[in-house]
Amino acid sequence: MAQQVEVDANALIDAPLGVDGTHEITSDLAYQRHAIVNVIFYGPVGAGDRAWTLIDAGIGGSKSAIMKVAAERFGPNARPAAIVLTHGHFDHVGVVEDLARDWDVPVFAHPHEHPYLDGSASYPPPDPTVGGGLMSRLSPLYPRTPVNVSAQLRSLPEDGSVPSMPGWRWVHVPGHSVGQIALWRESDATLIAADAFVTTAQESAYAVAFQEPELHGPPMYFTVDWDAARRSVEILAALEPQRAITGHGRPLEGQVLRDALHALASNFSQVAVPKQGRYVDTPVRSQDGSAYETS
Repeated sequence: MAQQVEVDANALIDAPLGVDGTHEITSDLAYQRHAIVNVIFYGPVGAGDRAWTLIDAGIGGSKSAIMKVAAERFGPNARPAAIVLTHGHFDHVGVVEDLARDWDVPVFAHPHEHPYLDGSASYPPPDPTVGGGLMSRLSPLYPRTPVNVSAQLRSLPEDGSVPSMPGWRWVHVPGHSVGQIALWRESDATLIAADAFVTTAQESAYAVAFQEPELHGPPMYFTVDWDAARRSVEILAALEPQRAITGHGRPLEGQVLRDALHALASNFSQVAVPKQGRYVDTPVRSQDGSAYETS
C-alpha cells in the first residue's frame, strides 16, 4: 500500500482549542474538527452578519456545532455571506442543505461538482481494495447520494476570485473528485488544500483518531484519477505555502511543510498511489464536467 511522507511534529501549527470551539490558524481563519473532517471558518472574530464565510459543511449531524461556532465567533445570529464547497463528498457536505436553507445563503462550487450538489448524479463507487485500514474497508457504506442545494448553488467566478473572500483565489485540483478546488491567499502564503493532500492517513481509523502529522496523497478509497491527483499536488507544491490546512488532519507550516509537499509531488507514484485498486489502471475522468453516474 502507499506510504506517507514523514513530517516533524515541529511543523504543526500551534492552534489550541479556543473558547468558540475552533482552532485558530490565523486571525481570520479557524477550523473545527468534526470526527473525520475539518470545517473551516473565514472572517475576523466579531465580524457580524453576512461578513464571514463557511468552507465545507462537515458530516451529517454537525449542524448545531457549526451554528454554535458561528454565533460565538462572529456574533449572535451571524449568518455567512457564502458557503464555499471544496468538493461534494459526503464528509464535506453533510449539513449543507440545512445550513443553506436556514441561512438563505449562496453555495459556491466548481461547475464540475454541480451534478453532485444539485441532486442529479452520484459519485462513482468508493474502492475498499486500496487497503490502508478500517476507513477504506468501510467505504462502501459511506453515502454517495447527492445533496440538492440547486436553489442556492452558484459557480465560482471564472477569474479565480472567491466570493466573500477578498485576497483569495480558487485553484482547480481534480483527481480526488473532478471539481475539487483548493483556496490560496498569496499575501501570507496560506493554503486551504481540501483533500488534494491530507495530513493524516485517512484510510486508517487509528490514524484518524490520533492525528499524528504525516503528509499523504488524497484519501485513496475515493480518489478516481491518480494522474490528475499527482498534477494537483504538483500545482500546490509550486505555490510554496507557508501554512496549510487540509480536509483531514492537523495544519502544518514552514519549511518542513514545503519540503514534505515537494517530496510528495516528486514521489507521488511511490508514496500516494495504491498498489492496486479499481481506479489505478482505469481512472474515471470527466473532461467536460458531466456526471459520473446518474442517480
